[in-house]
Amino acid sequence: MRLPNRYRRLDGLVLGVATAIVVFAAAAAKAEPGPFAALAGSWSGGGEVNMSDGSVDRLRCKATYSVGGGGATATLNLRCASDSYNFDLTGNVRSQGGTVSGTWTEATRGIGGTVSGTAAPNGISLQVIGPTFAAGLALSVNGNKQAISISAPASEIRSASISLTKS
Repeated sequence: MRLPNRYRRLDGLVLGVATAIVVFAAAAAKAEPGPFAALAGSWSGGGEVNMSDGSVDRLRCKATYSVGGGGATATLNLRCASDSYNFDLTGNVRSQGGTVSGTWTEATRGIGGTVSGTAAPNGISLQVIGPTFAAGLALSVNGNKQAISISAPASEIRSASISLTKS
């Protein structure tokens, strides 16, 4: 039994739409993950912090990243402590077209501010700014290893280097 022309045209339209959906879904599945995708999960490790008085303290650190939007958004919680110093940093960031923006808070000092920077396949480079604090932060991931470098020459912390391993 042959269908009237209008039904055959409708079948063709449905088939065309279905094909477009399948092609689009396949392209989306092959899309590159966002810059924060490799950070998802729990990390631990340590490093050192260089203080403005010249002292150097060993740090023990734990980090947790909750990643969404295909790796385009992340919520970070980084806690580090030494014998004389600690910090508890929380941040929310978003990457769009390689540009990163967001906010941060540091609970032990009750301060917060903004995050801006860039994300590329080889790492993330950020400026972290608050009312009494400004720092540069570089982050890179290689497999289950993460390296964080912080530079804040005009603050109590001159610099910090942290190496983390994914748990």
